[in-house]
Amino acid sequence: MVRVWVAHSESKPEHSVIELRVDVSMVLKEFMYVGFSGSNGRGSSVHSIETIQFHTFDSLDPNLQMEMRSKRTCLICYPEDPGFENDDIAMWGDRGKGTRVLELAFGLLFVTACLIVVASLIVVCCVCLKRRRVLRQQCADRAGMYRFQETEVPKRLKLADIRLATKGFDPNRIIGQGASSVVYEAHLPSCGNVAVKRFSKVNQTGLFGNQFATELATMVGCLRHKNLVQLQGWCCEANELVLVYEYMSNGSLDKILHKRTSNRLLTFEKRLNILLGVSAALVYLHEECERQIIHRDVKTCNIMLDADFNAKLGDFGLAEVYERSARKRDATLPAGTMGYLAPEYVYSGVPTVKTDVYSFGVVVLEVASGQRPVNEDGVVVTDWMWDLWEKKILIAAADPRLMGRYDKVDMERMLMAGLICVHPNHQLRPTMKEAGRMLRGGMVPELPVRKPVVMIQSVLPERSSEMVARLGVDESDTPWSTPRTHFSKGN
Repeated sequence: MVRVWVAHSESKPEHSVIELRVDVSMVLKEFMYVGFSGSNGRGSSVHSIETIQFHTFDSLDPNLQMEMRSKRTCLICYPEDPGFENDDIAMWGDRGKGTRVLELAFGLLFVTACLIVVASLIVVCCVCLKRRRVLRQQCADRAGMYRFQETEVPKRLKLADIRLATKGFDPNRIIGQGASSVVYEAHLPSCGNVAVKRFSKVNQTGLFGNQFATELATMVGCLRHKNLVQLQGWCCEANELVLVYEYMSNGSLDKILHKRTSNRLLTFEKRLNILLGVSAALVYLHEECERQIIHRDVKTCNIMLDADFNAKLGDFGLAEVYERSARKRDATLPAGTMGYLAPEYVYSGVPTVKTDVYSFGVVVLEVASGQRPVNEDGVVVTDWMWDLWEKKILIAAADPRLMGRYDKVDMERMLMAGLICVHPNHQLRPTMKEAGRMLRGGMVPELPVRKPVVMIQSVLPERSSEMVARLGVDESDTPWSTPRTHFSKGN
């Protein structure tokens, strides 16, 4: 606010001749000189400024009136100047004190803010360090669970050592037997208690030899997960094909689940934990490996249990390994065990992750009910479950040997999760990660009121309409057809 008073005498006029609001914030600097100039046009004259006064305001009210705080209206005065009075000194002394108080207050505020910032940084650093220690511990625990040390890479063993450990493949040491191999219990000094899988000598260069090569290549390919049976070593010598695995003291799930004398050990909680372990192993194979692995033979015989009844999936003899970038997969000869095979896989021969999901669903229903996939009377467990679901008595499928020692809601959720995994339409089946989430208490998608018809895409040639017409087949049935197998109740 610029105000100018002009007078011929030393007394200040009552009214100013100029009142002007000017924004000088962009002009004034922290240190600068201020000067005045004046002119009256032609001629000579003397212009003198008697007093100068500056006031600074944080905000200026348009109605604010300038007030004089001293008898003399000067901002900078010297003792020699006439009219310099003591009250001026007192006034500016008070102003200096007020300024020092403000500076002290702002200084204290600044120091307090700095202390708060430093304390906050210390707290953040402590939290980060603690979190880092926790992450390191988790990494160490995970490394321990996954056992991914260089020293545990499967090694080639001598046949003489294996013969010695199995006492010449003593039949009394057999703990398991399949179509292509026999499993022996043994003890190797370098590995401890192990399970020795000896492949049949019959046609080793054919199917069984291929299974050995596939299983060895898959397991050596750095498959390390707490829910996968770990390969300790291998041997290919003197027409013998042998794989050495870690020993699982409780054997296969199939034996314990269907052995009445031992079934009492498998409580509902243990069964649920087993299913969660298998689902975690399949999630690892499908989504977390460098290359996608389709197991193709998920069944209770290939699920092993350790001393604490933790599940570990084994037997990768039928596994298929794919590059994740591969979009097209060739059809293969369907392999596996009937009752666990997805209908579209039986028909097309193209394995996908959803074929493993189907097999896992059968395992879920088998574990929950205690019934085999196909019982002695030829009843398929999936068909039986769909019938119970249609009658709204699905809970009746629960294993009676549990004697009702389970939560009905949890049991029904387990059965429903198994049914959604064996849905005839593979596109409506969940992923393994979703299936595991359901078993942990997640929401199960709505199921149809009755078992859907198994719809399989036709594999007829493109130019087959004339052939179909000649055979008298309704053309509306050709885009999708149902294979005449036990998978469809109507056929």
